[in-house]
Amino acid sequence: MRTPVVAQNLGIFITANINRLFVNREPWQVATVTATVVLSVAWLWNFVNQEESIWLRSKKKFFHYVKKLPSVRHKIDEELSKTNENFENEISKSCAKLYYNLELPENGLSSEKILKLIDQHLRIGNYDWRDGRVSGAVYGFDEELIDLVTKAYGKASYTNPLHPDIFPGVCKMEAEVIRMACKLFQGGPNTCGTMTSGGTESIVLACKAYRDYAREQKGITKPNMVVPRTAHAAFDKAAQYFNIHARYVDVDSESYEVNLKAFKKAINGNTILLVGSAPNFPYGTLDDIEAIAALGLKYDIPVHVDACLGSFVIVFAREAGYKLRRFDFSIPGVTSISADTHKYGFAPKGSSVILYSDKKFRNYQFTVTTDWPGGVYGSPTVNGSRAGGIIAACWATMMSYGHNGYLEATKRILDTARYIERGLRKIDGIFVFGQPATSVIAIGSHVFDVFRLSDALCKLGWNLNALQFPSGIHICVTDMHTASGIADKFLVDVRASVAELMKDPQQPVTGKMAIYGMAQAISDRSVVGEVTRCYLNSMYYTPPLDEH
Repeated sequence: MRTPVVAQNLGIFITANINRLFVNREPWQVATVTATVVLSVAWLWNFVNQEESIWLRSKKKFFHYVKKLPSVRHKIDEELSKTNENFENEISKSCAKLYYNLELPENGLSSEKILKLIDQHLRIGNYDWRDGRVSGAVYGFDEELIDLVTKAYGKASYTNPLHPDIFPGVCKMEAEVIRMACKLFQGGPNTCGTMTSGGTESIVLACKAYRDYAREQKGITKPNMVVPRTAHAAFDKAAQYFNIHARYVDVDSESYEVNLKAFKKAINGNTILLVGSAPNFPYGTLDDIEAIAALGLKYDIPVHVDACLGSFVIVFAREAGYKLRRFDFSIPGVTSISADTHKYGFAPKGSSVILYSDKKFRNYQFTVTTDWPGGVYGSPTVNGSRAGGIIAACWATMMSYGHNGYLEATKRILDTARYIERGLRKIDGIFVFGQPATSVIAIGSHVFDVFRLSDALCKLGWNLNALQFPSGIHICVTDMHTASGIADKFLVDVRASVAELMKDPQQPVTGKMAIYGMAQAISDRSVVGEVTRCYLNSMYYTPPLDEH
């Protein structure tokens, strides 16, 4: 940082002008000048000594004030109103065949009627995920397992681990899920953790724990964490929630793994956490966790490995015959790992684990209130009351699959992913980002706008994930894609679509996919944020009462 240089220059300036400031002045004048100088230096020091660069803060302020100009604000509001209307129209069309219930029914409906309505709601949508044409989203679907977890959830649906004296068995099941997960990630006897509602909560809780740990143990009050640019957006959410500055580090332009030289340079005295992905969401590449952990040991900073996406596939990859760098608790310096049981653990949605190398870190995840009139209150996660049904269903899934079941699923998924990757690398006009570690394969193009390929595949029934900075698309291979013929059909469709696009590679992308390209070009990212909020609001659309 340049702060020491600025402070030194301020000192020289003040010393050089000391006579002009204080000699031959009345006492009250001296006091006024002194106070002014002190306040000015303090303001300037505070302005300079911040995590965000002066350029970035100035840029944000500029756009902030420009948007306050009446003509500019009017134009933005006008466009946002149109955007919001478009989003709501899309939602309305997708649910056009359904009746909106805007108030409680006069009399309760029968179970038969309710289940029929649920089936109707689940049938709508633009993609049939059962055919294996969707990237990620649904990681596996087995009728027998669905029956098992449905029954397991039903049996425990009324339970709440907030009351361990009433439901000790549910607490035991959660403890066993954590111990089994710790074992899979090479954890020793001191490793521990909790279940959470998903990967985001797992990540957010780890950040909360390390913020509080650093504040109490090291006296850090302006925390930052060093995070690869490709790390999950949940780290940004945690930064916003807990006032932790995220110091993002770019990835290497060839490997798409975090640039370790830049990563090391980003560490300073206020750094409370170092982060690596195993693998990252955009490109599926694996950061060098051993190198990051070595930095953690050197500077006495906790290291978190985000394996939410890798989950149970990455822990079985080596046993399935695939070579991977180490990423788990076997590496000295790794202090926590997040992993989603609802992804490649195949448990129901709403289950994940956050694991720690030692209880001293988990203790700072807990929230304890000692002076509440309702009694001493403590909870391990964000939620107070938690769904015991999810715990039971997750436990049932893990007990059903067992070690060999997960190993076989890993072989199917990784064999399919590598087959798709090899096929994609043979297609002229596109390239694969980096070296995918597990199940995610990202592709781009130096010849045509890759969002045109996404649009073409979308029209053929494929739903892939769009990437930005740089433009790309990826497929997250799940057990759904291991069914006979799915991988081959995907490669055939990609090959045919690319061949068609190569006939006129300079043609611009049109339609909905053009939005992704346009969004990247907008300098004021707050505008993109406003559009995103319009989309989120549209998810809660219901027609006005007078139109219903």
